[in-house]
Amino acid sequence: MHTKSLKGLVIPLVSVLAGFIVGAILMLIFGYDPIQNYQNLLIGSLGGIYSIGETLRNMISLILTALGFAVASKAGFFNIGGPGQYLIGWFGAIVFTLKFSYLPAILLIIGALLCGALAGGIWSMIAGILRAYFGTSEVITTIMLNYIILYVVNFAVKSWLASKGSDSSPNIVSKANLNTEFLQHITDNSTFNWGFFIALAVVGLVWFYFNKTKSGFEIQAVGLNESASQYSGISVKKTIIIAMLISGLLAGLGGAIDGLGNYENISVSNNLPNVGYNGMAVALLAAENPIGIVFAALLFSALQIGGLSISVYSNTPSEIVDIVIASIIFFVGIKYAFEIMVKKGWFKGKNKARKGGAK
Repeated sequence: MHTKSLKGLVIPLVSVLAGFIVGAILMLIFGYDPIQNYQNLLIGSLGGIYSIGETLRNMISLILTALGFAVASKAGFFNIGGPGQYLIGWFGAIVFTLKFSYLPAILLIIGALLCGALAGGIWSMIAGILRAYFGTSEVITTIMLNYIILYVVNFAVKSWLASKGSDSSPNIVSKANLNTEFLQHITDNSTFNWGFFIALAVVGLVWFYFNKTKSGFEIQAVGLNESASQYSGISVKKTIIIAMLISGLLAGLGGAIDGLGNYENISVSNNLPNVGYNGMAVALLAAENPIGIVFAALLFSALQIGGLSISVYSNTPSEIVDIVIASIIFFVGIKYAFEIMVKKGWFKGKNKARKGGAK
């Protein structure tokens, strides 16, 4: 393994270890047994066929929203629109299956997934166009778009899809469900579904895109230096829009798969889906590496699914897992904060002062 690859693993591994240590210290302070609780967490996430199925299923949306964030990040943009893009993808897939339920199963599923992915991509592309042509901050626009789509979807579900007096759409037809009887049988009736294999295939495609295609190279070049990319003949505006489109496509696909494989309908909600924000954390932990995202998603999924078992097997509140996750994100974030400070030259003045003192 190359030295660079080893260095890339240090920060994530140290961050994960530090997060678990923080969680253990807090448990000790409040009189809980950290060793027993971490054992319960492991059992709850990977201790049986059912729990493994649930953990793998939970990875699907984490992988796809993380990949979406990573694509935008490689282009130099902080796409916080994952929750909204995931939500509109979920909505698009459910609408397609309800309106075209007469289609054969394979066409219905493919159409629903494409509809969800395209919905997420188009919604994300709005922020890309604003950034490319008007220089509008993608952070601000994606946050605003998140809440716009939340209320648009709520309105559409309540007034269009749901029956009178209900806040939920009808369930999709069984032939559109990605959680088949075969998968239920081999995973002890878990919600594991074919979307997991789709997510892994997408990981391979994203890796290939960035490492083997001209467009993928251009996205990374723009992320490193827009001016130099423009000078070398790369259309920066076009690349920005493509990056945001792909980013939204991936998040939208995550929502579509969850809609077909997990929820089977869509309901009015007061909050944005947390998975969009969790996907950002997964991408940051994996340093935006597509392969690393799979392992980071496994960790986060195991924490989330296994965390439910902590309060079942002991009197420890399950929120301790949220603290562990937050601590991991915090320690990963320190690295990114330091890199930003270096880029902005915060340490140049101190270095000059030291050199001056040495003279």
